[in-house]
Amino acid sequence: MAGLHYRGRPGAPLLNLDTDELARAYDRISSTRQFEMGKQLVADLAIRPGERVLDVGTGTGLLAHHIAELVGPTGRVHGVDPLPSRIHIAMDRARNRSNLSFEVSDVYDLAHLRDQSFDVICLNSVFHWLPEKTGPLLAFRRMLRPAGRIGISAVAKGPLMPVQEVVASVLAEPPFDRFPRERASLTFKIDHEEMRALFEMTGFAPTTIEVRPMEQNYASAEQAVRFLEASSFGNFLGHLPPEMVYRARVTILRRLAAIATEEGIKQQRGRLVAIAHRR
Repeated sequence: MAGLHYRGRPGAPLLNLDTDELARAYDRISSTRQFEMGKQLVADLAIRPGERVLDVGTGTGLLAHHIAELVGPTGRVHGVDPLPSRIHIAMDRARNRSNLSFEVSDVYDLAHLRDQSFDVICLNSVFHWLPEKTGPLLAFRRMLRPAGRIGISAVAKGPLMPVQEVVASVLAEPPFDRFPRERASLTFKIDHEEMRALFEMTGFAPTTIEVRPMEQNYASAEQAVRFLEASSFGNFLGHLPPEMVYRARVTILRRLAAIATEEGIKQQRGRLVAIAHRR
């Protein structure tokens, strides 16, 4: 399958499968999921008035708006994301904010951003999507002022969650098994030791690297599938021929409904939180 994608490894997510509908769905979903985790990351970074902040993988800009409130009129927040539909939503929301800007930009192509132009760089729910991580980290170091801070909040490496197990089992069955993904997982998760090694080899001094428990709840099977579709910017079933997507979706919904309780679908997973300073 051809298309724009993150460079570096087979199975990297495609960037041309997103739609305006998925972007709007993500904006609704992330307001109670990724946004809350992002606010905790921002608190861990202790962002202050007057600071210059780069929000990488900004999506529809919810977290960037929150940061803009913290840095105030003397600070500046710039959000970058490779998905135009999401940046359009972010820009529309930012029309009356003089300290907030957005652009469509790939994390592997940030050479136009000046050296030492930011006090803080944050990546919320982004790092696990990057197939190659050293290059971006070196770019972030270049863009940070001396002793500048970077904060990462991402899904940690670990066993498959119940929802993931259901999806994997369905996609391993006929006729979907005739069209396998290049990699079993859409993401490139790491653990805390791998994060530490990445920081050390790219010129960062870590102050916090930990995996925090996180409960992920879905009210229904439909909500779980919608989250997977929107958060993966169309990659969830994007490897299947169009005529098979609906069939796979219905099968996954039926299997997920079978494991749901009156409280929906609950699962525990680890969240990797990493804070470091530029050496």
